[in-house]
Amino acid sequence: MVKKLAAGLVIAAVAVFVIAWAAAPVLAAQALIRAAKAGDADRIEELVDFPALRQSLKDELTAELAAHMRRDPRMESNLGGLGLILAPMLLSGAVDAVVTPEVVARMVTTAEAPDPTVRDQPEPTDAVDDGKDIHQAWGYRDLNAFAVTLTDRDHPDQRLALIMERRGLFTWMLAAVDIQNDARG
Repeated sequence: MVKKLAAGLVIAAVAVFVIAWAAAPVLAAQALIRAAKAGDADRIEELVDFPALRQSLKDELTAELAAHMRRDPRMESNLGGLGLILAPMLLSGAVDAVVTPEVVARMVTTAEAPDPTVRDQPEPTDAVDDGKDIHQAWGYRDLNAFAVTLTDRDHPDQRLALIMERRGLFTWMLAAVDIQNDARG
């Protein structure tokens, strides 16, 4: 009888551990979304790995810009090549200056990546209840990456995936974004 009770307790403990481990990114993502909607910059700072997020945004925006420049027939000249060389450096400084808790809140509430060419981003409260209908899709990408893909129903071809990454056993932080634009040519 004691062995059955001990085995039952071990099985229950393992089940609770697995459920908590699997639910941790969902809870962290929900906390990020609530903080973004509330405009709670301090809570957003706790939930975001800003150096990793900034690097991810630099990579994503540089790829978007390079794709745009390659499609532009005016970029066939030597100046176009120079633009491709200089753009990542200019983007890097702009992203470092622009990505703040307020901008993260705006990304989460509007499903739009920040535009580093715009110095003053709108406040997140401007976007909270402005009629936008943001669809959320949740799912693991692998054991250490969980994505919340945001889609504005008015622009279903443009999606922004917020990538939560594991930082320890139960801690997850927003560490990357994935800009998915099906309208690219």
